[in-house]
Amino acid sequence: MTSYMLMVYPLVFGTWEIVIIVLVVLLLFGGKKIPELMKGLGQGVRSFKQGMNEVEKEIKELDEDSNK
Repeated sequence: MTSYMLMVYPLVFGTWEIVIIVLVVLLLFGGKKIPELMKGLGQGVRSFKQGMNEVEKEIKELDEDSNK
């Protein structure tokens, strides 16, 4: 194996790994908590995207101001 394969391989999940992860999550949190977790995750992603958009907007404004 090349060193590249050794670096990338741990990040690749197969079907059985995903099934096992889902089962562990179900066992840990239960079926009723998963929708709440997904809602919180969605809100976190939305907040992150808004923050990134604000940073990009500020960078563009600074760039436009410096070009004047």
